Amino acid sequence: MTKIDALRRLLPCLSPTTATSKATSTPIKKRLSTSLRNDVVDPLHPVLTNTNQDKDKDSQDSTTTTDLEPPVSAFSRPSRSMVIGTIFGQRKGHVWFCFQHHRLSTKPSLLLELSIPTHQLVQEMSSGTVRIALECDHSELSSCPLHSVPIWTMYCNGRKIGFATKRKATRHNRLMLKTMQSITVGAGMIPTGVGSSGSEEIMYMRANYEHVIGNSDYESFHLVNPDECAGQELSVYLMRSR
Repeated sequence: MTKIDALRRLLPCLSPTTATSKATSTPIKKRLSTSLRNDVVDPLHPVLTNTNQDKDKDSQDSTTTTDLEPPVSAFSRPSRSMVIGTIFGQRKGHVWFCFQHHRLSTKPSLLLELSIPTHQLVQEMSSGTVRIALECDHSELSSCPLHSVPIWTMYCNGRKIGFATKRKATRHNRLMLKTMQSITVGAGMIPTGVGSSGSEEIMYMRANYEHVIGNSDYESFHLVNPDECAGQELSVYLMRSR
């Protein structure tokens, strides 16, 4: 079984040809990475209150309501938005991550070159869950926006495996993104010479991601599962350690 076949088997709902721009109008209902994050309250499972409160309600004086804990809505919530994320790389090369706010744009909002080889990421994905954590030092880069950090220490599923480097999109990168403008969700191959100066084809996986901004020192991207489909859980975290 080839690596691209393995990638498609892990992502049965991602098709390289059937996904078009029409997918952008489909509301997203399911997100794969809910089990990976503690900062999200599932709307289908709201926070439960103490059942004893209902039992004692009749016996409580109206003045005791000031002693209750503040409602969940009183707390600040992280900022969330939807972006398009593309994982790509040559078969014998290493992995790149690209995030865009607009599908038709050929200028990525964030482009990262990761040291992990493509074949190793495919192996990690076979476990069903991939968590990539990129960490930088707060003491050295405290005033630098996260998207401008030049180099990160990289961890994959808890293991340190090298570094990630911020890159500026090249002509080949822009050409590759242009060829995928009609694709919102899909996985496949890009022919030799398109998006790469090498002689190898480029493997890619493109999908919607939920972008969560916790604060100036924390952001994350979480793969969104197409409706009614089970697939890969994948999250990317940008963290500035203190």
